[in-house]
Amino acid sequence: MDDLIRIKNLKKNFPVQKNFLDLLFAGAKQSYVHAVDDISFEIKKGEVLGLAGESGSGKSTTGRLLLRLLEPTDGTIEYDGEDITNKPYKEMRSYREKMQVVFQDPNSSLSPRMKVGDAIGHPLKIHKKLSTVQRKEEVLSLMEKVGLTPADFLYNKYPHQLSGGQSQRVVLARALITNPEFVVADEPIAMADVSVRALILELMKDLKKEFDLTYLFITHDLSTAKYLCDRIAIMYLGQIVEIGSKEELFNNPHHPYTKALLSAVPVPDPTQRRTEEIPRGEIPSAINPPAGCHFHPRCRYATPECSASRPPLKNIGGTQYSACILE
Repeated sequence: MDDLIRIKNLKKNFPVQKNFLDLLFAGAKQSYVHAVDDISFEIKKGEVLGLAGESGSGKSTTGRLLLRLLEPTDGTIEYDGEDITNKPYKEMRSYREKMQVVFQDPNSSLSPRMKVGDAIGHPLKIHKKLSTVQRKEEVLSLMEKVGLTPADFLYNKYPHQLSGGQSQRVVLARALITNPEFVVADEPIAMADVSVRALILELMKDLKKEFDLTYLFITHDLSTAKYLCDRIAIMYLGQIVEIGSKEELFNNPHHPYTKALLSAVPVPDPTQRRTEEIPRGEIPSAINPPAGCHFHPRCRYATPECSASRPPLKNIGGTQYSACILE
């Protein structure tokens, strides 16, 4: 299976804004938030890669970098064998049709002044030369496929008139209207009610088969990732600490942070108590991340070597890689 997405040594630093007094006393030194800190991975065609980790680990920033919604500080981004890292805006427009995104909060990503049908069909105005009638036919057909029924009735509704599940289906339909190859799904069920989350996930699986999609599925919920994803990458403070198939990560987690995340997954048995130790402390600042392995201040297995240098991702069997010195 060929790689659709391949990133290498990707970095994204955001400058920290300072007031006049800070600049005056701190001199010319500029501080940066190290949101994405030198990561490399690939996504194969037709694959669902999960990107999991705590809030603030850099997952959403990574997704936006892949789509060039943010410009990388360093590193390369390849799409279907083509380096798109420095492609100008006009050339990137031809890729926008193939690369789409589902944002976390549908209420903030949908215009309150735009009707549902217009919101879904808007990408067709940009990328396809269709008449108004043809555009409406395309939109109504897709609305039926994603479960927005009756489509004729919902076509003229506004976002505030929809339920949470319907709003999520609208942003899914908007992402798929151009028939893309690659979709970044940024926690697409986080804002949905528990009762409709399973329905949205099942819909995403069905749409993947029908449209032959490749997903980057961003989540903080490993149980959700296990249901939908083929492989899972674990991200902590801007770094990939472990990556492998879902079977490998769930059956044989290697990195202490992966073990900590798995231990936090709820078990539907009130008689079963957790015995695993939760990592101590809070996630460090991304402005001044710890030297070496970023997780070592919270790791109970940490040694002096962990703070001396950053451990590289190494193969520990099969398709599983871990950035940890532990055997």
